[in-house]
Amino acid sequence: MLREFKQFAMKGNVIDLAVGVVIGAAFGKIVSSLVDDIVMPLIGLLLGKIDFTNLFIVLGEGNFNTIDEAKKAGVATLNYGLFINNIIDFLIIAFSIFMVIKQINRLNKKKEKPTPTREATTKLCQYCYSEIPIKATKCAHCTSDVTEMI
Repeated sequence: MLREFKQFAMKGNVIDLAVGVVIGAAFGKIVSSLVDDIVMPLIGLLLGKIDFTNLFIVLGEGNFNTIDEAKKAGVATLNYGLFINNIIDFLIIAFSIFMVIKQINRLNKKKEKPTPTREATTKLCQYCYSEIPIKATKCAHCTSDVTEMI
């Protein structure tokens, strides 16, 4: 069983998948930082200096300026600002993956060589529909004169 697991783990697809997961996690952190530290502050500035990380609705008693204050007081909050950040994270990651896949597909299309078209070497007899050489003037099967190609 251990030998089978080792064979499975050392297959190229499993290793490629592991590398993809690690790179994806690192890429996710970069995109999260981009959204949290660059995009959202700019959007907040354009919308009148709004801090999206502290947009929330208190689901209990009290008045709190930040989510941390509400959490310390043990009050539940509806954190729609963080939700907006996560939606923007997702959209940036999805668009980036889309662009990478699009480029990979474009490169793969260039690698595929078009198959050359073969010229027809046979035709069908117009009477018995048997396959005969294209230069034939008489069908070898029904002995009819062949004047048309089908």
